[in-house]
Amino acid sequence: MSANVFWLLVGLVALIAGAELLTRGGTRLAARLGIRPVLIGLTVVALGTSMPELAVGLWSVGDGHASLALGNIVGANIMNMLLTLGLSAALLPLAIQMQSLRFDLPMMVGAALVLLAMAWDLRLERWEGIVLVAMGVAYIAVLVRTSRNESRAVKAEFEAEYGEQALAGALPEPRGRFAALSDLMWLLAGIAIVVVGAEWMVEGASGIARSLGVPEAVIGLTIVALGTSSPELATTVVSTLRQERDIAIGNLLGSCVLNIFVILGITVASVPTGLGIDPQLVRIDIPVMVLAAIACVPVFVTGRRVGRLEGIALLAAYLAYMGYLLVVRT
Repeated sequence: MSANVFWLLVGLVALIAGAELLTRGGTRLAARLGIRPVLIGLTVVALGTSMPELAVGLWSVGDGHASLALGNIVGANIMNMLLTLGLSAALLPLAIQMQSLRFDLPMMVGAALVLLAMAWDLRLERWEGIVLVAMGVAYIAVLVRTSRNESRAVKAEFEAEYGEQALAGALPEPRGRFAALSDLMWLLAGIAIVVVGAEWMVEGASGIARSLGVPEAVIGLTIVALGTSSPELATTVVSTLRQERDIAIGNLLGSCVLNIFVILGITVASVPTGLGIDPQLVRIDIPVMVLAAIACVPVFVTGRRVGRLEGIALLAAYLAYMGYLLVVRT
C-alpha cells in the first residue's frame, strides 16, 4: 500500500513538472517561430495543460484500466467547472467576454452532451473516438479562425502573457543559432516526464484501488483527476490574480472541450475493441458533468460575470460531490 502511495505521489509531481516544462517550452518555441500570442494561448497552452490527462488515459487503457481513464476525464472536467472556476470567482469576480458566451460555453455544454449520448450504451467504440477527434480538430480550427477577430484588449492581454518579453524568464534563455533547438528540447523533455509520470501515477492509483477495494472509476474521479487537472487550476488561479480574466475563462472552457473531444477521443481511438464503461459513470458521474456544464450557462449569462457568491456556490457543489464519492462509493 505504501509503495502504491509513493508511486502515485511521485507520478503526480512528475505530471505537474512535465506539463509546466512542456507548456513553457512549446510556448517559447511557438513565439520564436512567429506564432501570435492569441493562438499560442488558445492552442499550445490549452493542449499542453491537457497532456497529463492524455498520458494517463493512454497508459490506463493500455493496462486495461478503462474506468480509470474515463473517470479521470470526467473528474477533471467536473473539477474545472466547479472547483477551479468556483475558486477563481471566489478570489476575484470573473468578467465574461462575448467570445466565451457565444462559442466556448455552448461548445462545453455540447461536448458534455455528446459524451453522455455516446456512453449511454455503456461502451465507447473506436469509431466514436475518431468522431470525437474530428470534432476536436474542427473546434481548434474555429478557434484559430475566430482569434483574428479578438478585441484589442484581449490581444493585448495575450501579448502580455505569451509575448516574447513575458516568456524571457520562463526557462533559461539560450543564445545563438541553437535557441529554437533548446526550446524544442525543453518541450520534448516535458513530454517525456509527463509520459513517465503518467505511468507511475496509473500504477500507484490502480494499486491503491485494489488494496482498498475502491472502484477504479472513483480513484480516477478524485485523486487522479485532481492531479492531472492541477495545471489548469494553477493557470486559471494565477491568471485571475493577475486580472487576466479572458485568459482564465478561455483556458478553462477550452480545456473542458479538448478533454472530451481530443484527449478522450485519442484514448478511445487507440483501442481497437473500444472501451467498456462502468455503469456508475453513465448513471451518475457523466450526468453530474453535464449538469455542471449546464449550470454554468445562467451563471455566465446573468450580468456576464461570475460573482463571489456564485463562485462559493460552485465550490460547495464540488465539495458535496466529493463527499458523495468518498462516503457512498468507497
